[in-house]
Amino acid sequence: MAESESQIDTTLEIVTPENIAFQYEMAGPFRRLPAFLVDFVLRVVIIIAMVMFITFAGIFGAAASTTMTAMIMLTYFVLEWFYGGVLETVWNGQTVGKRMMGIRVLSHNGQPINGLQAILRNLFRLADMMPLFPLSVLAGEDAGSSVFAFPTCMIGLLFCALTKRSRRLGDLVSGTIVVVEERQPIYSASVRLDDARTSQLAELLPKTLVVSKKMTRALAAYLERRSYLTPARRHEIARHLAEPLIEICRLPADTNHDLLLCALYYRTFVAQGGTQDSDAVDEDPFATTTAQTKTKATSAPQEPISS
Repeated sequence: MAESESQIDTTLEIVTPENIAFQYEMAGPFRRLPAFLVDFVLRVVIIIAMVMFITFAGIFGAAASTTMTAMIMLTYFVLEWFYGGVLETVWNGQTVGKRMMGIRVLSHNGQPINGLQAILRNLFRLADMMPLFPLSVLAGEDAGSSVFAFPTCMIGLLFCALTKRSRRLGDLVSGTIVVVEERQPIYSASVRLDDARTSQLAELLPKTLVVSKKMTRALAAYLERRSYLTPARRHEIARHLAEPLIEICRLPADTNHDLLLCALYYRTFVAQGGTQDSDAVDEDPFATTTAQTKTKATSAPQEPISS
């Protein structure tokens, strides 16, 4: 699906063919670096914990030294090359560090990343970590004799500083961006639900119907701009979101598209209370629980629900 996009400062706006705009705040290097350090420290802690367990348990007896070295190398390899890729695939673009810092990896078009993108961007992490700083220098020894080195991440920081969307080398290769995790949508005071049919239609929606964060954002964006649109334009925009919903909810085919979105907005933000699942994957627009906030709607004379 083609999208148009524009960027102002650190905010990226992606507009879908349905004229629904999504805004993302780009995560800069000073927000991404702490997340990287958290993940780095976590990997080190895992290796140290494994060494301590093997040492005190005496599992391998006389062969402990050789076996421990082999296990450390194997664990380091797995953590270094697969930690980020696997977690970003399973956790929808997040690792432990990213989750703590409130950032997430997305495709450049705003869609969730896939496994190939997650693995690819993490394979290029080593290049972003260059140059390495030999720890032996701190002890006044020759840098060439050092076995251990600390990543300075200067290459990654340089790419983040010079690229348009703060993208490191791995992001450029895999077609990804890193954004600040979105806060749950809230009710806007500028939205007015003056049609009494809104609540009537909301009651006809299946009790089991729940919507994703992406659909919630689309509803909020549409309702905020609805008052500035002509009826024909409302129908044109609402049709793309309403037609699948009509089929899912088994509503009459001639149900008013604009009214249906108003009804879903009413049920999501007005009629129900609850919290949004921040870890939900947005691939299915009707797959996860939405954020809801309480407010009031005014009444108007009753009219048929269909258009």
